Amino acid sequence: MTPLFTESEWDFGTLDRVYKAIEEIALGELKLDVYPNQIEVISSEQMLDAYSSLAMPLMYNHWSFGKLFAREEAMYRAGYSALAYEIVINSSPCISYLLEENSMTMQALVIAHAAFGHNHFFKNNYLFRQWTNAEGILDYLAFAKRYIAACEDRHGRDDVEAVLDSAHALMDQGVFRYRRPPRPSKERVLEKRRKRVEHEEEAYSELWRTLPAGIEPPAVSPAIDPEEDYPGEMKVPEENILYFLEKHSPALKPWQREMLRIVRNLSQYFYPQRQTKVMNEGCATFVHYTLMNALYDKGLITESSLLEFLHSHTSVVFQPDFDDRRYYGLNPYALGYGMMADIKRICTTPTPEDRDWFPHIAGKGDWMDVLKDGWANYRDESFIEQFLSPKLMRDFRMFALFDKADEGAYKVSSIHNETGYRRVRASLARQYDVGSADANIQITGANLHSDRKLFVEHRMNRGVPLQVQSRELVCAHIERLWGHEVIFEEVPNEE
Repeated sequence: MTPLFTESEWDFGTLDRVYKAIEEIALGELKLDVYPNQIEVISSEQMLDAYSSLAMPLMYNHWSFGKLFAREEAMYRAGYSALAYEIVINSSPCISYLLEENSMTMQALVIAHAAFGHNHFFKNNYLFRQWTNAEGILDYLAFAKRYIAACEDRHGRDDVEAVLDSAHALMDQGVFRYRRPPRPSKERVLEKRRKRVEHEEEAYSELWRTLPAGIEPPAVSPAIDPEEDYPGEMKVPEENILYFLEKHSPALKPWQREMLRIVRNLSQYFYPQRQTKVMNEGCATFVHYTLMNALYDKGLITESSLLEFLHSHTSVVFQPDFDDRRYYGLNPYALGYGMMADIKRICTTPTPEDRDWFPHIAGKGDWMDVLKDGWANYRDESFIEQFLSPKLMRDFRMFALFDKADEGAYKVSSIHNETGYRRVRASLARQYDVGSADANIQITGANLHSDRKLFVEHRMNRGVPLQVQSRELVCAHIERLWGHEVIFEEVPNEE
């Protein structure tokens, strides 16, 4: 077959041909299940701007985004950091940003990586299906941008930024980790909507009639039902601090509560990505490797394109040794891709060791079915615990260290033997448990009807308390949003 392109320069006609060829293989042969795709080519400055706004196409204004943009731009212009080849957004349609400086081969690679690898993972993994709404996120971001801009006009930028500063500082403590948020009954929703309409009618001012044509008054803040926000009994302890403050703070005004809700919803939207970094990148890297090789096998890309692709791919999955100066931990691309490729090997050409460790998939043959089941039903912690093989541990030269603060040396506690493999795998899996990595801070009580003190506990992991400065900042931000004294206590975790 005639190659789709032979030059490094790209144009939109070539992009369209390559996209259709990749789509045919991805959907027809690999049977991937993806959202509709939206491909956009952007400049380096637009890519930097996307970095600064949490990689979202729409975002409200906040000084921290500008600060991050200035930092990333300075690092990029000085040559200290490079730009990503692409950014992909978990939405429907799935938006993939391609850097205009990419060669045609790299454009093909990132289309395969983002528009089909990440896209399939976003649509099918249970965490994203449970916690995110890909169809509604873009509309919600548009609402958030308009709402916060209206609040700045009405209440002043300083007051808005004060609330956003504290909400952003508590974002990691603003998620539901193990349960969905409580849903009000249909009758309660309708009643609240009726009260909101009444509030808007009462707040309407005839003065807005004098505005010039084309200028609309700022949106009215939604009315808050006092019975909903100050119930007789509050459900404590509560792990989602932003949710508790949004519903129960005696100091927040309705527009401030809505801003907390916006930040909390964004934090919940990003939470599955934190839990699936290795799997998500591993899935996308494995998919782009499979698709690019399929294009070459069909004669749709040239040998020079294949070599350019392989050079980029090997750089992405490079893993420095532990004693290398470049070592910074396990590369999620390397570990994720290594596990996906290893699962394919176990399904097609298993060894006796593989049959002992993975009797349910060894020699099964249909490796794509096994991978798609893994991508859909696991997160990083459980995926590593289930599928990390002794061979891959040997390839990565993994071992476990035992460290005590009062001892003068590390001890290698697990090596490459039957017991050691299982301990190494379990130790590595625990490192990807976001629930144990984040500080376990919960609200345990509040005196709403007396002095309004709020009681907060940090349940220490392995007896390690928060750093003093961190504890003071946490208390300061909670006090700003609660409006009254906060009692903070460090307690051992009983689990």
